[in-house]
Amino acid sequence: MNKSLAEGEPAMGKRPMTVRVARWSAEHPWRAIALWVVFVAICFVGGNAAGLNEATDEDQAIGEAGRASVIEIHGDFDDPAVENVLITAPSGQLDRAAADTAAADAIARMKATEGVAKVDEVVPARDGSALLIAVTMTGDPDTASDRLQPLQDTTAALQQAHPQVRIEEVGGPSIGKALDDTLGEDFKRAELLSLPVTLAILIVAFGALIAAGVPVLLAMSSVFAAMGLSTLASHLLPSTDTTNSVILLIGLAVGVDYSLFYIRREREERAKGRTHLDAVEIAAETSGHAVVVSGIAVMIAMAGLFLATDVVFSSLAVGSMLVVAVSVIGSLTVLPALLAKLGRWVDRPRVPLLWRLQARNSGAPRFWPAVLRPALRRPLLALIISVGVLLALAAPAAGMKMKFPGMEDLPRTTPAMQAYDRLTGAFPSTGTAHYLAVEVPAAEAAQVKAALTTLAQKAGGDPLFAPVEADGPDIEQSADGTVSVLQVATPYHTRTDEARQSLDKLRDVYVPEAMSGLSNVDYAVGGDVAGSVDYAAHIRQKLPLVMAFVLILTFVVMVLTFRSVVIALTSILLNLLSVGAAYGLLVLVFQGTWAEGLLGFTSMGSIVTWLPLFLFVVLFGLSMDYHVFVVSRIREAVQRGVSNRDAVAYGITSSAGTVSSAAIVMVAVFSIFATLSTIDMKQLGIGLAAAILLDATIIRAVVLPSVMTLLGDANWWAPRFLRKRPAAKHAGEPERELASVH
Repeated sequence: MNKSLAEGEPAMGKRPMTVRVARWSAEHPWRAIALWVVFVAICFVGGNAAGLNEATDEDQAIGEAGRASVIEIHGDFDDPAVENVLITAPSGQLDRAAADTAAADAIARMKATEGVAKVDEVVPARDGSALLIAVTMTGDPDTASDRLQPLQDTTAALQQAHPQVRIEEVGGPSIGKALDDTLGEDFKRAELLSLPVTLAILIVAFGALIAAGVPVLLAMSSVFAAMGLSTLASHLLPSTDTTNSVILLIGLAVGVDYSLFYIRREREERAKGRTHLDAVEIAAETSGHAVVVSGIAVMIAMAGLFLATDVVFSSLAVGSMLVVAVSVIGSLTVLPALLAKLGRWVDRPRVPLLWRLQARNSGAPRFWPAVLRPALRRPLLALIISVGVLLALAAPAAGMKMKFPGMEDLPRTTPAMQAYDRLTGAFPSTGTAHYLAVEVPAAEAAQVKAALTTLAQKAGGDPLFAPVEADGPDIEQSADGTVSVLQVATPYHTRTDEARQSLDKLRDVYVPEAMSGLSNVDYAVGGDVAGSVDYAAHIRQKLPLVMAFVLILTFVVMVLTFRSVVIALTSILLNLLSVGAAYGLLVLVFQGTWAEGLLGFTSMGSIVTWLPLFLFVVLFGLSMDYHVFVVSRIREAVQRGVSNRDAVAYGITSSAGTVSSAAIVMVAVFSIFATLSTIDMKQLGIGLAAAILLDATIIRAVVLPSVMTLLGDANWWAPRFLRKRPAAKHAGEPERELASVH
């Protein structure tokens, strides 16, 4: 029996699964490495071969606005994609003669362009600052962005032929393409930055290149495998275009964390004189166990997203759970194999200055005992102050507003969005529009049209709505007469209180009155205002359910893991504090305007609707990584017979370097995502980075030791049926390890 298995420990066959798997991998490294490579390759290649099944508009329908969208889809309306040629002056006043010449040329050239169905006549702006030509495209409007090149080539040729005026192309397809290109470049930049930044942090943490490279290698292989598995899973549950970005974000964070926990413990045991195989085995029994528990906690948190009954959240849940599961499997299988095969080569090649710094820090720690001293000596005072700070940070969350980003919130760095601003400046919109979608048997089509006409006339006399045009209300009916759609315009913009009031009055008063005389009718009110309102209501309804699910299951996992009800309760409360502070910081930063110049965004006066729910599950899951790792070290010391106060000091100081390194990696990766162009990615990146920073500092260094010191032996209370016989004490070992923390 090796040195790590002290007298009285169970036989090999009864060792935990993490130890047995790690032992086999360490004894058969080439087999384990080959199996991992084959697994990743099969997942990635298989996923690409199967192709992605993307969620449709019907899949993503939420609330009444979603039902309106589905009814409209049933109508199968001919709604072709439209682009616009905008002619303005490069500066000063528009040269009307040059503009008219350019417009005539534009009409002629666009009519001859591939993919153009119709070109409308020129529409001049009321102030004479611009000319507009609508160009209707052929084919499926959903794929119009992929067929823009001929039109853009024609627009470029027009600009070259008429340099006296500015000629631009702007419309839904071109804006969508520009946004996709911008986001694609953003994510590519984030991916390219994430790897070197993560590697640089790990080099500082380990002082050796191979030790730093192994976590990155494992994390990226886990990401590739999870992306393939997620693509395969999309055939059971449709996927969305944000899933791979979240897989990268979560995968890089947890993959590096899990490897970091494992490698640090393996190096620590080797420094005590263990053999490579023994060090791997001890790391598997301690850090490996913590990785499994934290992985389960993260997956439970992510599983809560399924309760949101939203295909976007379900897709993100699948991707996140897969990448966490693959990362856990990798850390328990291929990582022990790599460490066993590399042996002491894992500490090569050494970075001279950083390696000496690591060697110096491997002795008695000084920094963290100094940080912990106030919490251990004056735990009540430290707890009151730290919790007070976190509650103060969380307070602004009470005023959180949730809205969808609109066109005004998209980045203005692309020519398409700059052209859009010039278009809306020359042809200003009078407000927003709601739409009422109605589905009835075809025989009632005439009755529906009459009811909608009456509704439009009544609403037109209300100051909350725009008057009906002279040629009558805007009513569209499907070819078979079963679906009718009425546009109800308002003079107010999407975000105004009046626009919301007009929606409420339409839904509560005008529509029920108009539909009361119809039978076998299905109707719903949709539009931008309705979509934002309904989704925010959906999130508010589902958030308590998701939170309850996550809290209850996490509590159960923590109780079963640590055999302590008190530890489970304090874990929940500490993580809620962390999430609350993150919410408050988000509101403080993004609902105001003071940070706009600092972070490069324009405030929308609210938080993106889907963010609070997603942030809760991600933060709750990731916070458990540190908590499980730190409390596991504390429990190790307690089980050896060390006093509670000394065990808290030992557990936190012995894990502080690992937790700090892991937190710095996470904060760095999330901060990179905060540099992306769109407001939702900025809010996600800042929210995650701030929460992890708070969790790894105030929570773990002040609140946790204060609470556990105050509770004393009560930390480990549990009902009789949960109690476990104490493990055998390793003679002399605790005293040697604990000597360094005083």
